[in-house]
Amino acid sequence: MPRGLLLVLSGPSGVGKTTIAHELLRRFGGHFSVSCTTRQPSSGEREGVDYRFVSEDVFQRMVREDAFLEHAMVFGRSWYGTPRAPVDEALARGELVVLDIDVQGAEVVHARVPDMLGIFILPPSEAVLLERLRRRGREDEAAIQRRFAEAVREMERARTNGVYDAFVVNDDLPGAIEQVVELVGARLGRLQAAP
Repeated sequence: MPRGLLLVLSGPSGVGKTTIAHELLRRFGGHFSVSCTTRQPSSGEREGVDYRFVSEDVFQRMVREDAFLEHAMVFGRSWYGTPRAPVDEALARGELVVLDIDVQGAEVVHARVPDMLGIFILPPSEAVLLERLRRRGREDEAAIQRRFAEAVREMERARTNGVYDAFVVNDDLPGAIEQVVELVGARLGRLQAAP
C-alpha cells in the first residue's frame, strides 16, 4: 500500500483554511488532524472535533513522551500540539492527512517529514485580512490588532522559509478550493503511481 500524503495548510486566521480542508476531505477522503490545546473551549467548539482540550499536566506529559509531531506555545498563553500517532497511522493506511497549523509548526513538521506538501493560503490583501478578522466578531479590537500583526509576520516568514510548495490567494473561495484540490490531486497521483 502506498504511503499517504501529509498536507500542511497554513495561513492567517479568517483566510478559509478550515473550509478548504473540509472540502479536500470530502473529495479525497482521509484524516483531519485534531490538535491538542491547553486553552479553554470557545463557544461552539466540540471536544475531539475542533480540538482535544487537555490540562497543562497532560500536555506536558505528552511532550515528555514525544507524542507530538510538533507543539508550541501560542500568543504566550496556551499550548497547541499535533498528536503524532493518529497522523502516522493514517499515513500508513495510505490516506491524505490534513494539518491546519501555523508557520512555526509547519517548519517543525517539514524537518520531520520533508516529503510533506505545504500550501499557504493568503488573503487578497492585508486590508481584506483585517476586515475579515473584524467581521468574525470573536475578539475586541486590541486582540484583532495583535492577531493581524502576527499574521503579517507569519506571511513574511512563510514566503522565505522554504517550507511551502504553493501559495494560494483566497480572493474567491470556490476558485481557491479548486487550486488546492488540483495541487493535492497531482501529488496524490504521483504517490499512487510510484513503484
